[in-house]
Amino acid sequence: MSELSHRERMEICLAGEIADRPPVALWRHFPVDDQSPDGLAAAVANFQRTFDFDFIKVTPASSYCIKDWGVKDFWRGNPEGTRDYEEPVIRDFSDWEKLEVLNPRKGGLGQMLECLNLIVKEFSKTTPVIQTIFSPLSQAKNLVGKENLLYHMRACPEALKGGLEIITQSTLSFIEELKKTGIDGIFYAVQHAQYSALSIAEFQTFGRFYDLQILEAARSFWLNVGHIHGDHILFDQICDYPVQVMNWHDQQTSPSLSEAQKQIKGVVCGGLKQWETMVLGTPETVYQESRNAIDQTAGKRFILGTGCVIPITAPYGNILAARRAVETPI
Repeated sequence: MSELSHRERMEICLAGEIADRPPVALWRHFPVDDQSPDGLAAAVANFQRTFDFDFIKVTPASSYCIKDWGVKDFWRGNPEGTRDYEEPVIRDFSDWEKLEVLNPRKGGLGQMLECLNLIVKEFSKTTPVIQTIFSPLSQAKNLVGKENLLYHMRACPEALKGGLEIITQSTLSFIEELKKTGIDGIFYAVQHAQYSALSIAEFQTFGRFYDLQILEAARSFWLNVGHIHGDHILFDQICDYPVQVMNWHDQQTSPSLSEAQKQIKGVVCGGLKQWETMVLGTPETVYQESRNAIDQTAGKRFILGTGCVIPITAPYGNILAARRAVETPI
């Protein structure tokens, strides 16, 4: 019997069956390299050739989708590889109405399409490729500044809603262009579904309402991953999102992988701590944590991964240990 391709293994996993082994995928930022289409494509390709994961999650700088509204960001050595924003583009409530729907074939969005075309051309026959999409509320946060988002939301909600409508329309246009690249899905990043960030009513109004529009447009993809960022998450508000895979910081916030499998129809992705294990641990602790996650799920409807990006300081040996952990028979 010939070995399954990554694409075949993922298809079997999503069908709720057990393949030759559980799938595994880790992803990271590539600071500096992520400032050009060919630079990011080369970095992603090298990472995949090195570790041979079961799907490729392309992780651009978070500014790629809002650059053409005038944001400026810089990498200042953050070990997660994320960039800092300079001054907010949105300073006054009236600035939201000045946003215009972006052309998805030009600027930062157009460059992202170039990058994806390069990656798909090399890997797509055997390995699924998915693109990071930030929720409209996450994009709004980076336009107005994290510290100002709640102020705008509560002091002038209609202005923020107007901005979210424009951001949503730009994202929907971009998704239509994504379909032409041959990618297999999106990694949909939700950053405000946390009790410490928003009330349930606020999340439903400013988050979920726009999220569902994006995910409806992405239904034709077969490998969509929903990502819930942070602690004390509003899992109940997202568990019915139309995605095939759900990913969150399962090692630091509830629900556990097995608990979540009772709430969703699809696949769970997680099992590894980003920092304590992937950066500060050893190959042995990575292996043990991986095997615990496989045991918890019996290797069914499960993808081994972390709750978010692996830091760029994660040792080679620890990443390799995660990749090898799934090779041991269940």
